[in-house]
Amino acid sequence: MVISNLNTGRILELLRFIESCLEELRPFSTMNEEEFLADRKNPPFVESYLRRSLEAIFDIGRHILAKTSGFKEIEYKVIAKELGRRGVVTEELSDVLYIMAGYRNRMVHFYREVTPQELYYIARDNLKDIEHFIREIASFLKAYQEKKK
Repeated sequence: MVISNLNTGRILELLRFIESCLEELRPFSTMNEEEFLADRKNPPFVESYLRRSLEAIFDIGRHILAKTSGFKEIEYKVIAKELGRRGVVTEELSDVLYIMAGYRNRMVHFYREVTPQELYYIARDNLKDIEHFIREIASFLKAYQEKKK
């Protein structure tokens, strides 16, 4: 069921924004922990770009669900699950997005509990999950545009 057309230009703009955030985050993924923690500016820098990426991810998800099925939920964990349930992304990625949604909420609401060490480990180990999201949404957009022809 299509409620209205996706704003593919807006989605692509957000994907480019996420890619630019990843470019800022990638140098931290190759640092060792001692190097990362040696500069106290590194953790807040990583936190900011990570949070921005997650906000854009869920903005994309919300837009796709709203335009393709009239979905009105704003809770990020629900958006993550619905993207998988409706086949926008794989169930595997949906599960990862669910975890990302929880972490985003933690960064926003329990920000005092976020440690520099966990930000280091996320930058080192989890940027690939954001890259995976970009690939799956690009694939979804390609299929969407093919259907419209």
